[in-house]
Amino acid sequence: MRTFSLLSSRSVCADLGARLKRLRLAQNLSQQQLAQMTQSSLSSVRRLESQGQGGFEFVVRVAQALQVVDQFDGLFALSVGSIAQAEREQALASRQRARVPRLVSRSAGPLKPAA
Repeated sequence: MRTFSLLSSRSVCADLGARLKRLRLAQNLSQQQLAQMTQSSLSSVRRLESQGQGGFEFVVRVAQALQVVDQFDGLFALSVGSIAQAEREQALASRQRARVPRLVSRSAGPLKPAA
């Protein structure tokens, strides 16, 4: 396995595309068969395998067709190393959007909008 953190986004995509191709071939499927299974075009499958380019939903459909969608379980999951991190993760799960940072002057207190 390569360390993705050291690669450019283009290299990560190309590496994942190559992995999908190897997985497809290991299952003895043609690109055309995979395109039919995912209800997509042959060119979309070719572009995904050769360049790693494709929409997220398409990638999920390919993973489902190749029966590896369970490997997404850890994708974008917060890693929890302590009880405090677990409590923060639980609190974040109920949030709907990011907080807007407050403008604060260190000497005069919070800034008030002009009327």
